[in-house]
Amino acid sequence: MELIDQHTKKIMEGCKERARAAGLRFEDETLEYIVTNRDLLELSPKVMIPTLYDYWVHDVEVLKEKGKYELYPGNPYETVINTRPAISFYNDNNPDWLNVMIFYHVIGHIDFFQNNLFFRHTYDYDFTGQALSDKRLIARLRAEKGRWVDYVIEFARNIDNIVGYHEELSGFHRPPVTTQTKRLNFYFDVFLQSEKEVKISEYVKEIEKYNECMEQYGDLGEDSFFSDVEKKYPEFEALFKKSLEKKPERKLDTLQFLMENSEFLNKEENKWMKSVLQVVQKTSLFFQPQIRTKIMNEGWASYWHETLFLQDGRIKGHEVDFARVNSGVTSMPRVGLNPYALGMRLFYFIEELADKGMYSFEFRKLADADERKYFDTKTGQGRDFIFKTRENFCDFTFINTFVDQDFVTRNKLFVAGQRLNQAKMVWEYYVKSRKAEDYRNMLMDSLYHPPYIEIDTQKDKGNTLYLVHHFEEKPLVQEFIANTMMGIEYLWGWPVQLETSEVVSVTPFQVRRPGQEAQKEPEVKWQRVLYTMDKRKLSKKNI
Repeated sequence: MELIDQHTKKIMEGCKERARAAGLRFEDETLEYIVTNRDLLELSPKVMIPTLYDYWVHDVEVLKEKGKYELYPGNPYETVINTRPAISFYNDNNPDWLNVMIFYHVIGHIDFFQNNLFFRHTYDYDFTGQALSDKRLIARLRAEKGRWVDYVIEFARNIDNIVGYHEELSGFHRPPVTTQTKRLNFYFDVFLQSEKEVKISEYVKEIEKYNECMEQYGDLGEDSFFSDVEKKYPEFEALFKKSLEKKPERKLDTLQFLMENSEFLNKEENKWMKSVLQVVQKTSLFFQPQIRTKIMNEGWASYWHETLFLQDGRIKGHEVDFARVNSGVTSMPRVGLNPYALGMRLFYFIEELADKGMYSFEFRKLADADERKYFDTKTGQGRDFIFKTRENFCDFTFINTFVDQDFVTRNKLFVAGQRLNQAKMVWEYYVKSRKAEDYRNMLMDSLYHPPYIEIDTQKDKGNTLYLVHHFEEKPLVQEFIANTMMGIEYLWGWPVQLETSEVVSVTPFQVRRPGQEAQKEPEVKWQRVLYTMDKRKLSKKNI
């Protein structure tokens, strides 16, 4: 692995200038490395972070990928990671014209990393430097403690998908809390709703009254509003001051709760384990936004490599080569999902609609199909709109907001079903639905969706740790429950219970014959169950 030569670096810097002129924003410093395919195979299990801590699963993944490569050799174009400075890796045999296209794609990724708010907690530090420090720490502990370090890593990684990512992120977007804002929050969120239990109509009137005071008196509006509140509710101020004495509750994820509350981990001889848990938690939090923005991130980078390279004079003479490479990256499959293609088309689509003013109330209230079809106020705000989208959305909100019937129809998208052809005794695909709602639901089902598990301290019995899985129509993978709970029991030092939901019965599947009505979705009945791990033995009972 080595840095790119000066000739190629000059190409990259030229691409940066054109990208900035188009509106992309990113830091000046970047590092570009030339790597072989073998290097990429060894970096992939570490999520392309060369300094990530060593772990035996990484070695297994390397061996597996090398076996695949022997059978199906591939030639990836690039990989970029979100660090300070941003680091990207390139194949060692790319021609200059291809590097131009790839550099635009990489710059799109860097712009996304450094401006999307779901990456906010990664803005201010260099993860590769932090990862190197963590790697040295774990190497030192492994030399002292031996295989126990790997046991702790494995137990922690079993639950690193339920870290408090949104809690971590929320702290970066909240304005400074003053006594005035606390008073306002207490009045509307607690006092009116819990203490007085006012009707909705009265609650809305209070909001309107507050807005009128702010509009009429400006900076003094809030004081004017609360002077009227004190006349109406003399007890309010005393209750508010009492609420300030309470310490705000911290919402801890499972790893953080174990680190702070486990008697076993807080024994002097076991405190080194907390360092390992902190490394695993920190690493998981860093990669959470990349998992949650795959479609947007790849779509944004693809949008810009196509947009900028088509305007770049260096495409001359390579138009056919570009078309061949670009179609391979951004073609929309009939069955399956290509995040590059879907994300790019969505950005083009919403840019066009924003240019025509179709995200306005004026357009939304139109009912006539022809009026909607030819509506165009020529706002010219499409590019600004997609930049704001890039900043504020993740895959879930992106798909839920913009995948509508017009988008599905224009791109001839559909949900594919599978059925048994009894004549040929083979399974065949067919068009199951062309409705936007069905296509959107299919995309939602493909997104990263970790279980929502909390610790219920009210249900703890003795020293037992009680975990509650807030069920969202996605059951836990049963084959992982035993090992995961065994790891939690080891880190907690006492029995562990897990409350979750499992399938009780499903209506039998019926093969649809020609001429029959479409088969309804199978009805699933769920049962709440309680797993208990005590002394490495797992038991289960219905609740």
